[in-house]
Amino acid sequence: MDKMEPSMKAFFLFVGAVMWLGIWLTGFEQTHWVLYLPATFFVISAIVGICPGMLVFKEIFREKQR
Repeated sequence: MDKMEPSMKAFFLFVGAVMWLGIWLTGFEQTHWVLYLPATFFVISAIVGICPGMLVFKEIFREKQR
C-alpha cells in the first residue's frame, strides 16, 4: 500500500512540520482554519505513504495512450 519513496515522505513531513510551526508561531486563534488542511494532509501523507492530492493530479495530467 506504501507508494512513496522515503525521500518524498521526508519532504512531506518536513513541509508539514514547518507549516505547523508557522501556525503555532502565528497563534492558533489568529490563523485561518484553511491553513490547517494542507499542514494536516502533508503530515498524514508522510505517515501513511499515499498522497491523495498527487494521485488526483496524476490522473488529471496523465498522457493519453495512442
